[in-house]
Amino acid sequence: MNHLNEERYSRQRDIVPPARIAACQATVIGVGAIGRQVALQLTAMGISWLQLIDHDIVEISNLASQGYLEADLGKLKVEATAEQCRRINSAVHIDAVPNRFRRSLEIGNALFCCVDSIATRRLIWDATKDLVTFFCDGRMTAEVLRILTVCDEPSRRHYPSTLFRAEEAFRGSCTAKTTIYCANTAAGFMVTQFAKFLRQVPTERDIEVNLLTFEMMSPEPD
Repeated sequence: MNHLNEERYSRQRDIVPPARIAACQATVIGVGAIGRQVALQLTAMGISWLQLIDHDIVEISNLASQGYLEADLGKLKVEATAEQCRRINSAVHIDAVPNRFRRSLEIGNALFCCVDSIATRRLIWDATKDLVTFFCDGRMTAEVLRILTVCDEPSRRHYPSTLFRAEEAFRGSCTAKTTIYCANTAAGFMVTQFAKFLRQVPTERDIEVNLLTFEMMSPEPD
């Protein structure tokens, strides 16, 4: 098994420090379009403890937009995602929580927020901001994605300003049309920020990408 792991991660060892990722326990809240892809990528890159939180079941509309399989229809999303993660790495420990996020839940020290409601994001942030060392929020609408990362004081000050009122949420909300390629791209950006955090190099606190126009925007530093 040790030989398997050495070979499995041999091409990323200088990018994803083994000791640093071994010290991380990752929680993914919401395993829809973005969250499912985040969970799969974290598993592939070597996270050893993964918590999945979501109360939904897989529906037909989730097949094209979220990457679920026809065989997953009717299953809890956390269970279907956990099964796929175990196919990638049988050694990963998965805590599948088929409920909505609650303040009383014990979570990991790295949190990936992949929900579709500003109100829920605010609840999650208020409940977890003092418990995690890495927090990443992924948002998308059709072909526009936004990734917010919190792992230092400037980003900690910035993030609350993005928790706008529900009536202002169109631009940053996940509730509009969803495409699998935008979800995959958003998840890749989130996991990239996590890898940079593991290497202890600066992360981008706020990234917005329009895949249709190939425009990328990021706020000026403080």
